[in-house]
Amino acid sequence: MRFTHSGPAPTDRHDWQTLRTLFPYLLQFKWRLGLALSCLILAKVATVTTPLYLKHVIDALSVPATLLAVPVAALAGYGLARLMSSLLAELRDAIFAKVIQGTVRTVARTVFEHLFRLSLRFHLSRQTGGMSRDIERGTRGIGFLLNFTVFNILPTLLEIAMVTGILLSRYQGWFAVATLGTIVVYIVFTLSVTEWRTVFRRSMNDLDSRANAKAIDALINFETVKYFNNEGYESRRYDRNLADWEASAVKNQVSLSLLNAGQGAIIAIGVTLVMSMAARGVVQHTMSVGDVVLVATYITQLYAPLNFLGFVYREMKHSLADMERMFTILSSEAEVTDRPDARVLTSRDIAVRFEAVDFGYDADRQILHQLSFEIPAGNTLAVVGASGAGKSTLARLLFRFYDPTAGRITFNGVDTRDLTQDSLRAHIGIVPQDTVLFNDSIYYNIAYGRHDASREEVIEAARSARIHEFVMSLPKGYDTQVGERGLKLSGGEKQRVAIARTLLKNPPILIFDEATSALDSHTEKAIQQELTEIATNRTTLMIAHRLSTIVDADQILVLDGGRVIEQGTHRELLAKAGRYAEMWRLQQEQRNDLSPVEMGQ
Repeated sequence: MRFTHSGPAPTDRHDWQTLRTLFPYLLQFKWRLGLALSCLILAKVATVTTPLYLKHVIDALSVPATLLAVPVAALAGYGLARLMSSLLAELRDAIFAKVIQGTVRTVARTVFEHLFRLSLRFHLSRQTGGMSRDIERGTRGIGFLLNFTVFNILPTLLEIAMVTGILLSRYQGWFAVATLGTIVVYIVFTLSVTEWRTVFRRSMNDLDSRANAKAIDALINFETVKYFNNEGYESRRYDRNLADWEASAVKNQVSLSLLNAGQGAIIAIGVTLVMSMAARGVVQHTMSVGDVVLVATYITQLYAPLNFLGFVYREMKHSLADMERMFTILSSEAEVTDRPDARVLTSRDIAVRFEAVDFGYDADRQILHQLSFEIPAGNTLAVVGASGAGKSTLARLLFRFYDPTAGRITFNGVDTRDLTQDSLRAHIGIVPQDTVLFNDSIYYNIAYGRHDASREEVIEAARSARIHEFVMSLPKGYDTQVGERGLKLSGGEKQRVAIARTLLKNPPILIFDEATSALDSHTEKAIQQELTEIATNRTTLMIAHRLSTIVDADQILVLDGGRVIEQGTHRELLAKAGRYAEMWRLQQEQRNDLSPVEMGQ
């Protein structure tokens, strides 16, 4: 199932499916859940018993003064019933708190972990702002649903059943019929109108997510917006989404007012009818004053939470809608999964082989065509070619972000699909062209390569990447915050952090994807020497644009349209006077055309 944030709000409902998805998470707290429900039942029994004691007190106090005596037992029972009702309710809340918060925590962690199991294709199509808002609302909806189901829905339904039984056993059946009839009409009206209103809330959620996604996207690309003077355009685009949200919000509020008015009218009619019957019973001497108080108290106890029940049900429907969007993420299947018998990769000497590999990100756009090559263990293979030739796709396939649509990739003769993803990725390190850092310290970003590394090892990796001196020149040194996506650092500084991070990981397979593209000529030359030393005795794939960085590679592939058109060493390819030789000639001319000042930049 694809998860998107575009298009109209869905109109189909999957409430039961949502509840079935939630139920297993509750079972981990089944003992607490059972204990909380026991306290709930006992508390409600005490609540329903309280008016009975109050009736006996009033009847005892309604006799002539000469017979007046304090009804000690009835008063004691009344006080004890109220005390138990309060204590058991608080005990229920305390016990159930762990169920609610534990469930929210487990679901949130499960969704977070599932997001990392989903394919790169999913993450390239998602919108971070909208998805984060859906997850936030979904986890909040779980807490609300559990809270009000256990604390309001179940107690109210239990109390309705108990009160109806008492009225049937003690008074004419019409009292129970009138009370229960009012409740049924109230519930049917609430359900009907709420179902009609739900589409407005779902539309609001969808529009809210879309507006938030647009806003986050614009803020992430702050510099681009400023470059093109598009602040006004982004503001208008955001406001258009807010205008649609405003229209849905107004419809939501108008329909809410209609619902509240109808509920109030139903309750008023029901209360008037029952109290009229009770008053007539007193006049006809078939009921005592205590009976009137008992009936009035029960009506008050029922209708007060019942009025709140309307709000609770509405919010429960909203919570289910919120949870449905979040659980949609869980229903998205991972494109790349481990086979049941997948093996753990343990070797440090790894030969990589592509065997007639076909691949395309979309069915109608194939990137690689019958691609075959080998990188012997400890050797370096460089890949060059024009943009769109499929160079960076090789790295994504090696990491198993995708699987080939045909052919296979092997490590030491074993298909990568027969290896666990964790062990495979633990053996590969990459320095990407576009380095993105976490919004944390420089130390954290380097140490991300290996969390158990000592501080000395982190600093040594920084030295090897030629960034230690720069870091120490900063006021806060390694504690310097790099900003969101590392925007406080220059492109070259970010790339050196990425190199240090990969060095710290110390993998047997290295991928350099334009690893020095953001560096000046002097720094590039120094780091290139480091990279050459690092690549010694490691299986290395170098994706390059600058041919001067790959002249020492054991083999060079020239890709064009996802196919190998030339292959050989630097000298062999120059001797062929083909595409590689032409690329080399053009880059040498460009280099010779640079002024001394430009070359030093």
